[in-house]
Amino acid sequence: MRIMFFGDVMGRAGRSAIINELQNLRSKHDADFVIINAENASSGLGLSAQHAMDILSAGADCITLGDHAFDQKDMMQFIEKEPRIIRPLNYAKSAPGKGANIFSDNRGRKILVSQILGQVFMKRAFDDPFSCLDSILKKHTLGGAIQASFVDIHCEATSEKMGVGHFCDGRVSAVIGTHTHIPTADAMLLPKGTAYQTDAGMCGDYDSVIGMEKSEPLRRFVTGMAKGRFLPATGSATLCGVLVETDDISGKSVSIKPFKLGGKIATT
Repeated sequence: MRIMFFGDVMGRAGRSAIINELQNLRSKHDADFVIINAENASSGLGLSAQHAMDILSAGADCITLGDHAFDQKDMMQFIEKEPRIIRPLNYAKSAPGKGANIFSDNRGRKILVSQILGQVFMKRAFDDPFSCLDSILKKHTLGGAIQASFVDIHCEATSEKMGVGHFCDGRVSAVIGTHTHIPTADAMLLPKGTAYQTDAGMCGDYDSVIGMEKSEPLRRFVTGMAKGRFLPATGSATLCGVLVETDDISGKSVSIKPFKLGGKIATT
């Protein structure tokens, strides 16, 4: 199975690029299943129901969220009706929606998509990500009833992301990090066959401060004082993510290839 994953979609710039380019990219890379982290797609804070529908209509098979999952209040109701949207497993016991779900690709193969939030340096104390993931993975064994398993680890600390990667090694097809908006150069296959990258990067304008227009973040760094709101940068977007290929029998990964498409940052 060829799984295409796009990192955090940031504001209108990232959202528009996904909507305009996804069908062509999916076809070009022969992707069987597309996952998009879109927790910053609506004004940089959360995801609205309308923007979720726009991204799904553009060709996404599954949307993951993050710590801003319910910043757009209509998502509280919409996620209950839309099983293709995944919020973090450990967000809150009373949170609507699901933190993991099983989907079928275009050939009927089953893929489990899970999302988990880290604890280190996060603003809220979320439940233990390791035990939450463990309970899900024990129910859905890779290579059994599911042919692939994908984990989005939404987290600040690189060490915690790597810990989740090694904890899941051999139990899932891929563990890919989101949240920091900067693509890391450590894509690898772990020893037991799990594809891993600490952060897939952002889908948005990189002429910015992690997707935000530069003036207000710079003012706060330099003076320690706020003057206005953070606003998403609106320039040309770069789409960042990874393409993972798995073995249908074992469910383990055979390759992982990061990508940077369009925009202004250098590509390889």
